[in-house]
Amino acid sequence: MTRTTAPRLRVLLLLLLAVTGALLAGAGPASAHAALTGSDPAQGAVADRAPTRVSLTFSEKVALSDDSVRVLDPRGKPVQTGGPAGVGGTTYAVQLKSGLAKGTYTVTYQVVSADSHPVAGAYTFSIGAPSPTVVSGTGPVAGGGVVGGLYAFGRYVSYAGFIVLAGGAAFVLACWQRGAGVRALQRLVVGGWVALTAATLWLLLLRGSYTGSGRFADVCDLDLLGQVLQTKTGAALVSRLLLLAAAALFVAVLFGTYTRREDGTEKRDLAFGLAIGGVVVAAGLATSWAMAEHASTGLQPGLAMPVDVVHLLAVAAWLGGLTALLTALYRAPAETPVEAAAVRRFSRLAFGSVLALVATGVYQSWRQLGSWTAFTETRYGQLLLVKIALVAVLVGIAALSRPWAARLTDRVPGPGKARRTEAGRDQVPAARATGESGGTGGTGGAGGKGGGTGKGKDDRDGNAAGAGARTGKGSGTGDARRAAQLARQRAAVDAARQKRLRDADAHRFGLRRSVLAEAGVAVVLLAVTTALTQTEPGRTEQEAKAATAATTGSGTAQASGALTLDMPFDTGGTGGKGVVSIDLDPARVGANEMHLYVQRSNGQAFDVPEVKVSFTLEARKIGPLPVNPDHITTGHWSASGVQLPVAGDWKVAVTVRTSDVDQVTVSKNAQIG
Repeated sequence: MTRTTAPRLRVLLLLLLAVTGALLAGAGPASAHAALTGSDPAQGAVADRAPTRVSLTFSEKVALSDDSVRVLDPRGKPVQTGGPAGVGGTTYAVQLKSGLAKGTYTVTYQVVSADSHPVAGAYTFSIGAPSPTVVSGTGPVAGGGVVGGLYAFGRYVSYAGFIVLAGGAAFVLACWQRGAGVRALQRLVVGGWVALTAATLWLLLLRGSYTGSGRFADVCDLDLLGQVLQTKTGAALVSRLLLLAAAALFVAVLFGTYTRREDGTEKRDLAFGLAIGGVVVAAGLATSWAMAEHASTGLQPGLAMPVDVVHLLAVAAWLGGLTALLTALYRAPAETPVEAAAVRRFSRLAFGSVLALVATGVYQSWRQLGSWTAFTETRYGQLLLVKIALVAVLVGIAALSRPWAARLTDRVPGPGKARRTEAGRDQVPAARATGESGGTGGTGGAGGKGGGTGKGKDDRDGNAAGAGARTGKGSGTGDARRAAQLARQRAAVDAARQKRLRDADAHRFGLRRSVLAEAGVAVVLLAVTTALTQTEPGRTEQEAKAATAATTGSGTAQASGALTLDMPFDTGGTGGKGVVSIDLDPARVGANEMHLYVQRSNGQAFDVPEVKVSFTLEARKIGPLPVNPDHITTGHWSASGVQLPVAGDWKVAVTVRTSDVDQVTVSKNAQIG
């Protein structure tokens, strides 16, 4: 058993490392979940006079530090004053020095998105006319390099540890309670706890460097660690460590007190208590991911977080239980083989888990993609297609193994039905196996002859015992000890023989092979899932592309003194996504001409039932000043004589209604001269 199991486990380990390395290598350094959807001045814009500030708009809220946004002049010197601050919604601004000279300026940013991933980039704008600059346009690199790779591997290990810990314990309590005393299963579940605990500590130490400098030497920076502990992700990791302390107590009771209980009623009561406590701890651990990642931001976070918890628990019950079943089939001792009933109970548990995965996965896919085209046009969608295919393969293999599980029996086959084992050896009939194990040689010693028909070690022990009886030198205590030893040897030989014959059963042999194949696919599936958690969602990626495309064409308007604002919106309903653009000319005090355009994410103009605009100067407590534009043509509204009484930083808010119930208000600040 050991010779055949070890190569397979080594193959699975090599497969794990190869797939993980390939996915992490292709993930790219940024792997962000927030995107820059707008800026003022815009990318490539040429302003006729120096702006007083630079504002950046992201697809979701981000966390900033004092040096998160920097503006560099053509010689590479910073020209911002103070740190960035929020000016409304997801827009953040940094003030600039007065009297900026003409030339090309570079804006670099490095922030942390609401779902805990670093975002970094850079762009340029010019004052008067473009000029040469010594600043690289690539900006800082966040989440990449050696630290990024180590952080991604730590995430993989944390997911794997949680799945093995929660799923292995669920398999023992729900499917095979006798397995609580099996050493191989104990090592598996404890190993999952150790892996999850070590990975959580590792992620906590790497977090500061991962979202900041990217230097591995900063792992031991206690000041940086203190800053991490004040963030949402740091709080989630600390919460996970506290829950792991409770999980350690759960594991100790499961494999300690529970296995020693002999009274049936007490054991059932303890099992019920362990089941309730285990579900609570597992749900808490799953929540530590949901509260700091995808589900915590974007659309419907109040619903998305519990859905994400159910999704993680279903994955653990299925794949973790599968790992425990594989361990039990290959490594359980002969005295406690996994019963057919336990296999069938796990089959029902896995089926329920798959149903939960499908239901929660459909919702998560809609939430993260938002359109069918995102499946093929975004990296997130492409990885999701790979994940769906792998799940389908897993379900297919499981379906093929169900007949083997249904016909599985605990009965040991008769001598005439022995089959070739997976190691390639033919099983011998039971009668011959009994003879080779020593037969009745041990009983000869009691009669003083020591002679039996066996030819094994037991025969020699019997002769020795017989000689001792004839010479009178054997003691009663020695004979009893020797007899007990022979009895244990015969029991072990008989149990091993029965396990060989049981494993030679075609249904059990086929089940072991199918479970091993499922485990191999699960290793790849987990690697793809880890890559998905580090990839920008398709919905965000498409919104960023649409916003970038819209702002690219606004450079001419900026040069002539007109103001263009582009604001992505999503009302949440069918066809509720798009970009609203406002052109304000000349963007000066007094009367202005306003044009408003509504486009889908692909740039196609479309009409909405209602669109309203308002202007507010919060510093002077002026407004909101409402503007009701007239509909001109498809996706185009305009208004003349829009009066802005004083100069300042005006908030422009646009309310878009796409149906009777779906409506959203988006806003952006603009400097009016």
